[in-house]
Amino acid sequence: MNDLRSDAEKAEYLQNMLIAVSTGGAGEDRDYKSLRQYFNENPTTCEFLPKFVRTNRDLSQFWSFIKYEYAKYQERRDFIYSEFSLLLDFLEGKNKKPADPTISEGLKSFDAEGVHSVWAKALDRRSIDPEGAITASRTLLESVCKHILDSKRIEYDKQKIELPELYRITAKELNISPSQHTEEIFKQILGGVTSVVIGLGSLRNRLGDAHGQGKAPVKPAPRHAQLAVNLAGATTLFLIETWESRNDKI
Repeated sequence: MNDLRSDAEKAEYLQNMLIAVSTGGAGEDRDYKSLRQYFNENPTTCEFLPKFVRTNRDLSQFWSFIKYEYAKYQERRDFIYSEFSLLLDFLEGKNKKPADPTISEGLKSFDAEGVHSVWAKALDRRSIDPEGAITASRTLLESVCKHILDSKRIEYDKQKIELPELYRITAKELNISPSQHTEEIFKQILGGVTSVVIGLGSLRNRLGDAHGQGKAPVKPAPRHAQLAVNLAGATTLFLIETWESRNDKI
């Protein structure tokens, strides 16, 4: 297993091992446990890891599961291939969008506990859990705004403040509020960012999973989650870079 050069190769090795075990072959239990722990502890990959891997701690438990779940070898192969498709697609870049690496790197450089993990969660959940991705997008913006205000010792109501007001205070402190600029093009762009934040708050309240919904709930599609995550990521990166540039001048 030491010659595996990428996470995609590790995932494929794990998949093939489980296919071998499920069709009369053998597998190395030590390798299974090691790879299961590796992917399960990584916040970027744990949500793509098949449930049956997360819930079976060794190959003996996996065998007890698969032999009763599917009687025929081909059924077992098809099941394992299908369950691993999300993880492998993600690791091979099929579920990533062009802006993802840039935004992720920006958040990694931001010294705020949990901020990058929230962004990773939003990225992971776009396709498989749109409601959760929308909620994570708002949480991402809230976390960054609160960190910036806390770093500047700006007081705000931590329990009741809504995202638009939280962003308004943050934007004012960073001198990116539309009213703080006279150039019309900057006022339009910064006003657009404010509208995005307001829209994300409304989208999350209407479509996210944080509030109970009525008898006819509106279910977001992956494209709605994609829009929310990309807008939140771009806005968050803008806030972080502005905050860093202000600190550099001090």
